[in-house]
Amino acid sequence: MPKTMLVPFLSIFLLSCGNPTSEPKKDTIVQQSVPVKPLTEKEKAYYQDKIETLYNTTLKKTGFNGSILLAKNGEIVFEDYRGLINFKTKEYIGPTTPFHLASISKTFTATVILHLMEQGKISLEDPVEKYLPTFPYQGISIQDLLTHRSGLPKYDHFMDGTRTETYKVKNKKGKWVKRTRTYKIPVKMAGLPDNEGVLQYMIDYKPNLEASPNRRYQYCNTNYAMLALIVERITKMDFPTYMQDSVFHVLGMQNSYVFSKKDTANYVPSYNYNNAPFPLEKLDCIYGDKNIYSTVRDLLAWDKALYAGNFVSRETMEMAYRPYSNETRGQKNYGLGWHLYINPPDPTVVYHNGWWHGNNTVFKRLISDSATVIILGNKFNRSIWSAGKMSSVFTGTPDTTELEQ
Repeated sequence: MPKTMLVPFLSIFLLSCGNPTSEPKKDTIVQQSVPVKPLTEKEKAYYQDKIETLYNTTLKKTGFNGSILLAKNGEIVFEDYRGLINFKTKEYIGPTTPFHLASISKTFTATVILHLMEQGKISLEDPVEKYLPTFPYQGISIQDLLTHRSGLPKYDHFMDGTRTETYKVKNKKGKWVKRTRTYKIPVKMAGLPDNEGVLQYMIDYKPNLEASPNRRYQYCNTNYAMLALIVERITKMDFPTYMQDSVFHVLGMQNSYVFSKKDTANYVPSYNYNNAPFPLEKLDCIYGDKNIYSTVRDLLAWDKALYAGNFVSRETMEMAYRPYSNETRGQKNYGLGWHLYINPPDPTVVYHNGWWHGNNTVFKRLISDSATVIILGNKFNRSIWSAGKMSSVFTGTPDTTELEQ
């Protein structure tokens, strides 16, 4: 099993950024800090000691099976590869081993839409039916899809035999609170549907909206499955090919790809906590919301491209980091493809976690500190999500956040 590695060429040092002196406005722009000096040997030892301790206590002792990378100012300061990617063949995990990113895939789909916007090929105010003429719901914009404010029903429910709805009740103190309930519904599908299959299902059966368009935030995978279809309509290419040619190849992400129907013969299962494999299931060929496979090093290349403005401009990315969901008055919000944790006067945390079958993942970005935590696992382990708190080594303060899983 590979040993933990501390990369010898470390990053420019900026231990933490200054906090703003007053609470930012709702549309505060999240800005990247500017590196100022190289790490000293003392600082390197500090990172090594702190990360190793946290890694041992949060992941190693819980049976972590996956890969991890922490970076500062674009440079790797810690990485490790542990366990097996295929329990049947006993193939070990290494730097080139791709993992299913689950919902981290949404960061790519959203940013591709913004890339097409910068090219003048789409507007965020455009209605969905401009690109998908048979789309059966009216009044939903591209931005509504990006921000999870479309009100669309969840394909992973209505194509899997369930429907979940939100309602309000009074609690014991007489205060109105939200509750959810799930019940079974008939499923009229067979085989392995793709994104076109999701659209056709909605055309044929028109499952009820969960809410009126732009009425409220509701995280929904259908939004991003439709965005991937829109990318296909605009580019005249299937989404996996477009991503390979226009994103992964361009950014040097050599071990990344989009899983689709053509890849089913090479499907490698992920695993439950008890080592039971997840077989290929009926919703496993739908992409945009999930199904990007990548490595921690390739994700670092993605992270660096977003900082540098190499794929979309820094100004556009700053727009993506603004809160749009307005889900509560609390600290959690959603931008354009990114979860946001906003807790003034602390800098905003930009992140996306993921889960699909046995895969659970973390992509946490401290924009103001130019720091990143990436954790990818293929054996379900809830500690992966909480291990994102290792970002505290970059801020110098304990991380008490509970981020969306």
